[in-house]
Amino acid sequence: MDFDLLVFIGRFQPFHNSHAAIVRTALQKASHVLVLIGSANITRSPRNPFIAREREVMIRASFPDADDRLRIAAIRDHPYLEDLWLTGVQTAVDKAAKDTGARSIGIIGHAKDETSYYLRMFPQWAQVEMPNIDGRSATELRDLILAPNGPGTNLVLSAALPPACLSFIEEFKRLPQYGALVQEHAFLRRYREQFASMPYPPTFVTVDAVVVHSGHILLVERKAMPGKGLMALPGGFLGQGERLLDAAIRELKEETRLKLPIPVLKGSVRGSRVFDDPNRSQRGRTITHAFHFDFPSGELPPVKGGDDAAHARWVPLSDFYALDGAVYEDHWHIATSFLGGA
Repeated sequence: MDFDLLVFIGRFQPFHNSHAAIVRTALQKASHVLVLIGSANITRSPRNPFIAREREVMIRASFPDADDRLRIAAIRDHPYLEDLWLTGVQTAVDKAAKDTGARSIGIIGHAKDETSYYLRMFPQWAQVEMPNIDGRSATELRDLILAPNGPGTNLVLSAALPPACLSFIEEFKRLPQYGALVQEHAFLRRYREQFASMPYPPTFVTVDAVVVHSGHILLVERKAMPGKGLMALPGGFLGQGERLLDAAIRELKEETRLKLPIPVLKGSVRGSRVFDDPNRSQRGRTITHAFHFDFPSGELPPVKGGDDAAHARWVPLSDFYALDGAVYEDHWHIATSFLGGA
């Protein structure tokens, strides 16, 4: 064996044959293999259709004879605090090394594009670079899974996925979650097609309001796709003639019916920040400007859902922190970047 422990990091949405080939090679080169499932705290969506536990089931079922040589752990995303993501990876590897007595550690994977930069972020571990054996794209496979277009779809998936993963996905299609994903996938495709004829992909500008009052945060339930039914921050698109703060207050009032006067709201702003993760919205490149409104004490003002919000409610901060992975897009990370709870 070349290594005591080899580490393989990925989202595995879904786990396909090129992933399986890397795990197979890692098991040949190392006494133990640690697969780290990324984006473990991301809300289910067409880009992330499978939760971490489902991806673990697919991976384990693909290697039933690996026993305790194959270890799997989930890693949370921190889109605006990369050092926390690095810490999560290092902590998981340190635990696996301690449990197995590993001394020689390497990281294995294939550098498919700029998203594989993480392979160079761990100079303390030897790098084992692998080719994308079948040239598989998880994005293309997700499109086939969520937009089946004929009898050839299953043939392509059969050639691209380990048998255990294909069986899992066929059963997954029987669940109501699958139907919701198919609908949202179709919505997003139609949404992006509106801009297909433009010479350059558009960049959207949005605003979000992080309103904290007496230990509670103000959230809305989204009325429509994308993210229908998910909790979110009040917000929306910037109007052509608006300043950013004015737009945030307008959206806040439209979606929550909050009765606080505009001068009071402007006087309660404690901070603002730009959030520009390129993958933060599946509608397209969307940069949001968030504003933190803070009211330390007092009776909670009444709120009611309006405009794009089905409901609006005050949520205790202790409950909000527990919602990581259950809030629309990156809104949990936006809020906690102001609140310091990430």
